[in-house]
Amino acid sequence: MSEVKLSAETRTEFGKGAARRVRRDNKVPGVLYGHGTEPVHLTLPGHELLLALRTPNVLISLDIDGKSNELAIPKSVQRDPIKGFLEHVDLLLVKRGEKVTVEIPVHTEGELAPGGYLLEHVLNTLPVEAEATHIPESVTVSVEGLEAGASILAKDIPLPSGTKLAVDEDAVVLQVLAAQAEEVAEGEETEGEEAAEV
Repeated sequence: MSEVKLSAETRTEFGKGAARRVRRDNKVPGVLYGHGTEPVHLTLPGHELLLALRTPNVLISLDIDGKSNELAIPKSVQRDPIKGFLEHVDLLLVKRGEKVTVEIPVHTEGELAPGGYLLEHVLNTLPVEAEATHIPESVTVSVEGLEAGASILAKDIPLPSGTKLAVDEDAVVLQVLAAQAEEVAEGEETEGEEAAEV
């Protein structure tokens, strides 16, 4: 797991106007909280933060005002719905060796059995508990040769050592469905023929 170092400044101005001024300087307003401490309002470098957030559950080493060094993981990220720029970020304070619960992306590899089957992602992410400094970026599961009716449960997904499921082990993560497009098309033709006869 990668650790990204960012310099942050404490923020004393609040509200929409202050947040707009921060964003105009290509910075992002944020809040650091956790471990029962008072929330710390921060200003973070926009471009560096954007690059860091490309990695799910990235571990961020924050140098705050050049005085303190804290570890954090992103908890909530708000983006502009149209332009996509970062509007605000909530960071959760973590300590080395501490266990945290996060959601990691589920990737698939391999091809389904021939026959036009569809793979449904019931869960796009898998809730797991892992050490804050060793959070897996994602998990990969093989769907090679699966047919309709097959499903992959949370307990079937191989996890890196030190990582535990934080969801019911019998939760369905992926399932294979039979394609129904042809059946629907035939049904529509039948209805059309009946209408023509009337």
